[in-house]
Amino acid sequence: MEEGLRALADGGPDAVRVEALAKRIGVTKGGFYGYFADRDALLTEVLDAWERESVDEVVAQVEREGGDPRTRATRAGSLTFSERLLPVDLAVRDWARRDAGVAERLRRVDNRRMALLREAIGGFCADPDEVEARALIAFCVAIGHHWLAADHPGRTRPQVLARAGDLVFERPSD
Repeated sequence: MEEGLRALADGGPDAVRVEALAKRIGVTKGGFYGYFADRDALLTEVLDAWERESVDEVVAQVEREGGDPRTRATRAGSLTFSERLLPVDLAVRDWARRDAGVAERLRRVDNRRMALLREAIGGFCADPDEVEARALIAFCVAIGHHWLAADHPGRTRPQVLARAGDLVFERPSD
C-alpha cells in the first residue's frame, strides 16, 4: 500500500499500475495478482489506505493525545496535511474531479474532517453559524493554500497561515 500511495501522490491514479508497483516492490506481476484481483481492486485498496491513514488514524491519535479543542484541531490538521499525506490528499482531490466514485469517497472523508473541526471549534464558540464558517475557512485554507501562487508582501506564507489559524481558533497573536 505504501508504494501505491506513493505512486498516486507522484502521478495520480494512472501511475498506480500493477506492473510498475510489482517491479518497485520486487515481486512478479503474477505474485502481485495474488493480493489483488485486478487493478480496480488495487485502486480501491489504495483509497482505503488513504482514508484509514488520513481520517481513522488521525482521529484515533487526536483522541489518544487529548488536549483542549484548539490543540486537538491543530493536531488533526497537522497530521491530516502532513508532508506524507498531503500529496496523496491532493492527488485524490484531483482524481475526484474525474471519477464519481472517488468524489463520493472524498465527500465522506471531508465530511468526517469537517465534523472533527466543528466539534473542536464548538468547544470555544457557541454560535452554530460561526462554528460552520470557521470550520469551512480552516479547511479551505488547509487545502487551498497549496494551490495559491500569490505573494504576501512583507510576510511569509507560514506567517500568514499562522495568523489565519489564530483568527479561526481565537488564539492570541504573537
